[in-house]
Amino acid sequence: MASERRAREGRSHALRSPRRGTGTLDLALRVLEHLAHHSHSMSLGAIAKEFSASKATVYRHLQALVQQGFVHQDEATGNYEVGIKLVVLGEAARGRFDIVRAGRDELIALRDKTQQAATVCGMVQGAPVVLDLIQGQTVIEFGTRPGTRLALEASAHGKVWLAFSSGAPIEQALARSHGLVQEIAKIRRRGWATAPSEVIDGVNALAAPVLDHSARMVGSIAIVGATQFIAPEPARAQVEAVVGAAQRISRTLGWRGH
Repeated sequence: MASERRAREGRSHALRSPRRGTGTLDLALRVLEHLAHHSHSMSLGAIAKEFSASKATVYRHLQALVQQGFVHQDEATGNYEVGIKLVVLGEAARGRFDIVRAGRDELIALRDKTQQAATVCGMVQGAPVVLDLIQGQTVIEFGTRPGTRLALEASAHGKVWLAFSSGAPIEQALARSHGLVQEIAKIRRRGWATAPSEVIDGVNALAAPVLDHSARMVGSIAIVGATQFIAPEPARAQVEAVVGAAQRISRTLGWRGH
């Protein structure tokens, strides 16, 4: 009986306590993500300080990542940065989203025409996720990066998805957002959405849907800028630029509507 009780207690403790291997992998992945989001290499000490971990622990993770090619260590400085293997994998994964390939040139042209940052989103695991970002030509640079998840109910990208897409996540969000019924109906009529100061105070976005050959929504594009540049009711030229870019990308994906 005593041995059975100890066995049950052992199983209970195992369920409550995180596995060492899981924690180790979690730290390694967070270190890798941290390096990927920095435009310059980082020292071992700076990385360890960021994660409140010992240099020895972080060093072991970094060496494993270096051996696999995910991280590169500069021979002269000893600093670390993302390796070429991670870049290759990232491009391969991004290639799964046709809208990124189809929309890249249009996104750059949209940025050049409006001078505002331009983004493209896809629906990933029930939420709009930024797949690509072209920084604008104003003094403001946005910290939103590819991989950022946006709220369906409180972002221009999200509202466009609510208006023109379908599926369980969309239906659930619409059921939660009774106050958006009139706004969603308006978005469906005019073909675009805004979200002034909803994601970030003083920032607005203007988004439009991208459709494929079957007229199914497969993405959204938007310009993002300070409300002084993109008003709550955007200028007609901005609307035409965003909607026009979205339609051209849609035609590239086989859409033949009007």
